[in-house]
Amino acid sequence: MRKKNAEIVREYGPFDGAPSVHGVTHDGERVWVATGTRLLAIDPDQGEVARTLDRACDAGTAFDGRHLYQLAEARIDKIDPASGRVIASIPAPGHGLDSGLAWAEGSLWVGQYRDRKIHRIDPANGAILRTIESDRFVTGVTWVDGELWHGTWEGDESDIRRIDPDSGAVLDQLTMPAGTGVSGLESDGAGLFYCGGGASGKVRAVKRPR
Repeated sequence: MRKKNAEIVREYGPFDGAPSVHGVTHDGERVWVATGTRLLAIDPDQGEVARTLDRACDAGTAFDGRHLYQLAEARIDKIDPASGRVIASIPAPGHGLDSGLAWAEGSLWVGQYRDRKIHRIDPANGAILRTIESDRFVTGVTWVDGELWHGTWEGDESDIRRIDPDSGAVLDQLTMPAGTGVSGLESDGAGLFYCGGGASGKVRAVKRPR
């Protein structure tokens, strides 16, 4: 396993009326931030809120290239980002105890915080297709360049780790500064991870190792 300190290159927020950050995703241009009752679309260059959608959003967020997916209580909502309308909903595998959310390989990947698991589920009906075990509490989840990464947060310790999608073995670990948590995680598809900062109300951009 390769272990190093996370390199935070930029911070965004806190944002007005958004005391916490739960989930984050990236649509190729903007960073979407789940704040509990509103989804905020942030311009990553300016750090400003470009759009707001009033939607329940108390955990992970994902984007499939066309639609947003949002954990809300015990369900996952499929949202049209243009209108903010919920197109469909499926049950979340953790029945309300879910954390991270990602889209990859035609499936949704759902973190289970205290269960220390990541489920691959069918986006049409929520059926669990496979499960990956972790040895830490799982927060945000993301795939980039065929690599599976997830955030962890236990007490004052938090990190971002790449795991083997078959065995769950930790391959890379980026340790966050003490007291700096990762509540949501998404890659920009290039050299950055965007990390939700929980009750700090911040989003942090962390350099992805190559």
